This record gives sequence, structure tokens and C-alpha cells, in this order.
Amino acid sequence: MRDRFFAIAVSLLVWCLAGALFGGLFIGLYEVLVLLGLSGWQPLVVGAVTAAMTTAAFYSAMPLALVGATAGVLASIGYLVISGQTISLAMITLIAAGSGLAAGAFFAWTGRQNARPLAETLTGMLAGFGAGLAMVVVLTTMDLAVGPFVMAAGVVAIVGTLFQLNEHWIVQACHGWLPDSLAAPLVAGLIASVVGAAVWLMAGMTTPMLFGGERSLIDQVLREVPTGALGGMLGGAATGLILELMGFRLEDHDVV
Repeated sequence: MRDRFFAIAVSLLVWCLAGALFGGLFIGLYEVLVLLGLSGWQPLVVGAVTAAMTTAAFYSAMPLALVGATAGVLASIGYLVISGQTISLAMITLIAAGSGLAAGAFFAWTGRQNARPLAETLTGMLAGFGAGLAMVVVLTTMDLAVGPFVMAAGVVAIVGTLFQLNEHWIVQACHGWLPDSLAAPLVAGLIASVVGAAVWLMAGMTTPMLFGGERSLIDQVLREVPTGALGGMLGGAATGLILELMGFRLEDHDVV
């Protein structure tokens, strides 16, 4: 009984952390996409897909995700140093993604070629797409206007459930046809690009003189991120507890 209680406690902790990461990232992406001009279902679905892919990579392939994140941080800092007074979101994201691709290629070249991280990331993509569409349908049908807390909690709960229910068969279906040599670069590039966008936001918070009129928009995005992280944490905890009681054991999950 003590071991079972400990396993549930660890599972809840992991789900809370993953939910907080997902929720904060999702709301940040959602707000940025809205500011970039996307409307209707687009920011919700695109934000859910991107956040789900990123979280799935960290959840299932932590070493590779850390390689991509490190490359993204270093490339973004280098861009900030040489860019002068102009900091472009598109440019910093592309540079970070390119660095992530290179770092992922080196990671694979060291002998760690494995297509599973890409399969897990694709599972996250499908789960995020399904969750985004589900939220769009619910909000549109019921004509609801919800805040970032509820939105993040709902998306995290749906993504977590879809990921756990479909992970095994999607990974098995991808086995054999996903290129091992491209998996690591693609996943690391995705992580690095998200990190680059995050560095852009952080730079806007700490060096407002470089952003001018964009400062107020960045402040608006950053105000919503903690609320999204809190909602994601709650949604992750509830989902993790339900799945654990249903027999989906965290200790049965393979990390690559």
C-alpha cells in the first residue's frame, strides 16, 4: 500500500509539472498567435499542437529535448548579442531552430539514432490537434467565453488523456518507417525554436527599449502565462490521478 501511494504521489508530481509546462506554453503561444493576427479556431489549435509536441518531447525524450533547449538558448543569446537594436521574432526563431537541427544531428551522429522521440512527438501533435478541435467545438457550440486558466486546464486534460490512450499504438504504427537519422534533428529543432520564441519574450520583458511599441503587447502575453501554468497544473493533476486509478501507470512509460 505504501509503495502504491508513493507511485501515485510521484505520478501526480510529474503530471503537475508537465501540466504547468504545457499550460504556460500553450497560453503564451495562444496570446502570441492572436497578436500576430490569427483568429477563431486557429490560435487555439496551433497553440495546442505546438505545446503538445514540445511537452511530449520533454516527457518522452528528456536528453534530446535538453540538447535542443540548450542549442536554442545559446543561439538566441548569440542573436541578441549581434542583432543590435532590432530583434525579430521570426529571425530568432529560425536561428534557434537551425541550431537545434544541427545539435540534433550531432546527437544522432554520436550513435543515438532512434525514431521513437519523433514518434512520441507526433503522438503529441495528434493529441494536441484533437484537443484543440475539441475545445473549439465545445466553446463554439456552447457559446462560452473562458479565461486562460480554464482553457489551459481543459486542453491539458484532453491532451494528456489522448496521449496516454493512443501513445502505444501510434508509436508501434510509426515503427519501421520513420527515419532514425532525422528524428533527433527534427525534435531538437522544434524544441530550440520554441525556446527561441521564449527568449524573445524574456528579452522584451527585460530590455523594453529594444521593442518600442511591442512592449505593451509582450506584457499582455506574459501576464497570462502564470495563469495558464496554474490551470495546466490543475488539469494535469486531475488527469494524472484519473489515469493512474484507471491503470495507466507512469512507471510503465518508456523514456528515450
